[in-house]
Amino acid sequence: MSTQILWFATRGSGVVSLILFSTVACLGLLGVARAHSTAWPRFLTVQLHRNLALVSVAFLVLHIVTAILDPFTSLGIAAAVIPLASSYRPLPVALGVISVDLALAIIITSLLRDRIGHRTWRLVHWAAYGAWPLAVLHTLYAGSDSLAPWMLAVTVACVFAVGACLLWRLTTGTNRSRLAAVTAGTADPVAVPSAWDPGPWSND
Repeated sequence: MSTQILWFATRGSGVVSLILFSTVACLGLLGVARAHSTAWPRFLTVQLHRNLALVSVAFLVLHIVTAILDPFTSLGIAAAVIPLASSYRPLPVALGVISVDLALAIIITSLLRDRIGHRTWRLVHWAAYGAWPLAVLHTLYAGSDSLAPWMLAVTVACVFAVGACLLWRLTTGTNRSRLAAVTAGTADPVAVPSAWDPGPWSND
């Protein structure tokens, strides 16, 4: 019974982590593109983005801890932090480990943002573009029920949502006008990285 509880906790927390991670990415993309309305001002998007990021970390920790304790996978602490150290589906688990490492880098630099400077923080936040797809691949190949219809539906919904937000950001009028100004020579090309905020985890 305890083994089953650990298995369900691992899978459940993993699914919730993916949903929250995807929601955080969507809110970051929308916030980065300055999406807002009078009914839903931007500061609410920013605050929701940050709060959900903290909640996603809690479920991520639960996912990792229960995976380590689950005797079925025999993951161990080393396999949870070192890519390819797992004897259970080493490559899919490694994708998850790398995704977690990137997410931790984003979180730590956010906490140290005032000390490391805005530019360094922005550069590290580009890692969000790698962390999320790695988490999706980990979901598809690491879990024993990853190809179940309900799990595929959740994964497809997450991919569709993030993809739609990314497409909206890339095609929004603000970004198009900035890019047009650079290509036309009316703006400083060096300013492009600062004009295009760094990633789905960034809102400032």
